[in-house]
Amino acid sequence: MATAKTNYASSSDISISLASLASDTNLLAGVESAAIDNIVDGRRDFWISGKVTTGTSPTASRQIEVWAIGSIDGTLWPDVFDGTGSAETISLAGVKASICRFVANMATTSTSDEDYHFGPVLMSSVFGGDIPPKFVIFVTHNTAVNLNGTAGNHYIRITPVFDTVS
Repeated sequence: MATAKTNYASSSDISISLASLASDTNLLAGVESAAIDNIVDGRRDFWISGKVTTGTSPTASRQIEVWAIGSIDGTLWPDVFDGTGSAETISLAGVKASICRFVANMATTSTSDEDYHFGPVLMSSVFGGDIPPKFVIFVTHNTAVNLNGTAGNHYIRITPVFDTVS
């Protein structure tokens, strides 16, 4: 009798430039990751987690937001997204609400260089059951200062999930 087993591929860091990311009062400007491509490998799901570090003298009671944006083929992306790691500014708050899928929100303090962790979050739960063939991660914040300038003080890690039958 065949037995299904959940397995995990090696974790890796998503390509996203969080160092010195500027603050945006409206939480519309931020940075997009390189696309996570699931077309070839066909993973069942992905776990995602991360750490974002604030800069010097942030304003208390603000937030760091993490979002996911999907594409069904990797060539058509909504609004300003394009599947490449780059700075982006979403055109309107209403557009953000309709195309971005919530991953995490971290409430911040006024402590300089503070680490904020999120996850792990299962991407199928973010997208309502199934993951799109390609997706990106978008990070924005309104801490009133740039994020910490050292790249090694930030990461977003992804772990592919797949099934085997034996």
